[in-house]
Amino acid sequence: MRWLIEELFARHLGNPLLDCGTDAAALPPLPADVTPVVTTDGFTVDPLEFPGGNIGSLAVHGTVNDLAVSGAEPRYMTLNCFLEEGFDLGILDRLIGSMAVASRESGVSVVAGDTKVVRRGEGGGVYFATTGIGIRQATVDLGLGRIVAGDRILASGPVGDHGTAILLARHQFGLSGDLLSDCASVLPVTRALLTVPGLRFMRDPTRGGLATVAHEIVRHTGLGIRLSEQDIPVRGQVRAVCEMLGYNPLYLACEGRVVAVVDPASADAALAAMRGPGRSPAAAVVGTVDAAEPCVILETELGGERLIEELEADPLPRIC
Repeated sequence: MRWLIEELFARHLGNPLLDCGTDAAALPPLPADVTPVVTTDGFTVDPLEFPGGNIGSLAVHGTVNDLAVSGAEPRYMTLNCFLEEGFDLGILDRLIGSMAVASRESGVSVVAGDTKVVRRGEGGGVYFATTGIGIRQATVDLGLGRIVAGDRILASGPVGDHGTAILLARHQFGLSGDLLSDCASVLPVTRALLTVPGLRFMRDPTRGGLATVAHEIVRHTGLGIRLSEQDIPVRGQVRAVCEMLGYNPLYLACEGRVVAVVDPASADAALAAMRGPGRSPAAAVVGTVDAAEPCVILETELGGERLIEELEADPLPRIC
């Protein structure tokens, strides 16, 4: 275990704050004008490596993105690794190497961690659990309680890429393809959106996708959501897989997208912020918050309306 920590984890993730000889990391004091923000998450995925990423990069991006959509700048992470007995150390080296690249790109330092081994057959190879710490300016005020009727809903890019990429990577149902997961940091998008005065709320549409974020808004506000099918960006491969298997891309997981709610006067500015250089040119205004019955309605491309129900079981394909 000492070898594993020092020669694998510390070799990839080493930084001035990561001291393998202590039981706790000492973090620098925070400036007076910021608020600490904390999130925690767990990561399992099958397969562990998929087109566009792996469970290592996913663990960093998932943690970073939860902080980013809360209006925070990620700074520190802790990492817990649960290894199945007999797991290939070559694969683990690749996963932690990918995690190190993602953390450096996001400006986050892994400052503490722990490793446990479970018996063969009792795990999925490797699981990661993380805690992320970020700092948020005291002036940032985001939340579901700020959403009002008339607000616009934006998506930063095509939905359903991650869920579809995972399904294709499993080679189930005789399907294969070259679609990449959207697994990535959303920091460039959230940083730009925070400059828009009318920003109300941000969320990353992971498990349950865009539809589940919409239902979260409905539950907390008592307002309705109207989504426009023709405006929601969906890649052709995602649409084709969904049509063949009976899936709805609105429920499929994304790992590098932002759903934002802004006041109507700020919609154009927010869209421009999302589409800026190095961000997401496929961003779109996809819906509106209204004062009608509290439900999610999809305005179809044919001019009809369809009720989008809330998920009551595991989303398909199950990816974690």
